[in-house]
Order: sequence, then C-alpha cells, then structure tokens
Amino acid sequence: MKILGIDTSSVTASAAVYEEGKILAESFVNGKLTHSQTMMPILEDMLKNARLSLAEMDAFAVACGPGSFTGLRIGISAVKGLAFPAQKPCFGVSTLKALAYNLLGFEGVIVPAMDARCGQVYTASFLAREGRVERLTEDRALSLEQLGEELSAFWGEKEVFFVGDGGNLCYNKFRQEGRVCLPPPHLRFARAAAVCLAAEQEQPQSAAELAPRYLRLPQAERELLQKQKAKGEKTNDCTGK
Repeated sequence: MKILGIDTSSVTASAAVYEEGKILAESFVNGKLTHSQTMMPILEDMLKNARLSLAEMDAFAVACGPGSFTGLRIGISAVKGLAFPAQKPCFGVSTLKALAYNLLGFEGVIVPAMDARCGQVYTASFLAREGRVERLTEDRALSLEQLGEELSAFWGEKEVFFVGDGGNLCYNKFRQEGRVCLPPPHLRFARAAAVCLAAEQEQPQSAAELAPRYLRLPQAERELLQKQKAKGEKTNDCTGK
C-alpha cells in the first residue's frame, strides 16, 4: 500500500511516499516561508521527481496535532482535498507519536517535545525497544518541571532521547540528570516519512473524519475567556458593593 504523508504541524513542512517498509520519496523544508506557500509546491515536485502520481496513492496520512494551530489546519485541509475526490482512506497521526518514530530502531525512552509557549511543552513518552515504539503516556501540555518529575524514574536507568522543536530546550534543562541524548537535526525534527511509519499502527478513517487534535484552546479563545473571566469578576465586585 502506497501512503502519502504530510506534516505541517511545526516549524518544518514535509511530504513523503511510503510503501511496504520503503520510503519511495521525501521532501523537507525548514525555512521562513509559511506552510501555505511551501506545502503544495514541495508535494508536486516530490511526486514529479519520483515519477509518481496522486492516483497511485492508496491512502493518505497527516500529523493531526498537537502543534501549530495554523499549520495543523493547512496539512489536514491538504489531505482532505487530496483524499476526498477518490474517497481514499486517511490516517490521522499524533505529531508526538510520529516524532517518536524518527528513532524507530533505537533503544530507550523517547520524549517528543514541542514548544507550547507559556512555559510549557506538548509532550508524551514512548519506549523504544526491539524495533518497536510503545506509548507510555498520553499527549499532554506540561511544564518542564512537571516533565522532569515524570521522567525521574528513568534518569540513570535508560537512555532518554529528546526530539521535536522543543527537544533542545528539554535537553539543556535535563542534561545533568542522567543518560540524556539530543539526536541530530535529521532525526529530531518532524518528518512526513515518520508520519507514514506511525500510520501503519493507526485505524483508517474517511477524509471527512480528519480533525486537528488540540491539547488546549487557541490563543484567541484563551484570551477571550480571560477577558470574560476578568469582566465577570469585576461585575461581581461591583454587585457586592
């Protein structure tokens, strides 16, 4: 089965075609252009250079989050548009799980981390062993202190690998704690090939069912709730007087 994967969940944009354990093609961009400018051109060029067509694709996979709210919408919308006309099956993959699959074949604890700002990272923990990746925790938004407490059971016991655009942040925070590793960039950042690998463990769904997996509300909604809360508190104060 040929799977076309897309990842626009973070600072990088990438597309890949995968079939039965083999990466047939992959294109990766880590620049200053927006994903709306880069995604479709790199996808078109990748297919052209590999002499592949969309009609040959049996399924589509996409990183569904957590991640950039705008980036997630771009990638998911692209896959919906590609898969819907021919009613091809789709796979929505956790961005963090896909990052863990960058280190498929390693041995140790893989901790994908994405900078969520507000002093937090989007993160989860996975155990890599015997050529498999097993999930240890769910995807969550944690402070670095909370993450450190959670990982304390592994310090000195297992290799701990930090990946993702927040990997460097975590590595600098915890590098003195034990056997902590920061993989090189080609294994650390989000890649569509890893999305395809992780998709093999997911259940297919229709294009219409694909949706972003946010771990918290978008900034605009958070700010609106804060304003409403502040207004409510002020109103209560006035009422009390």
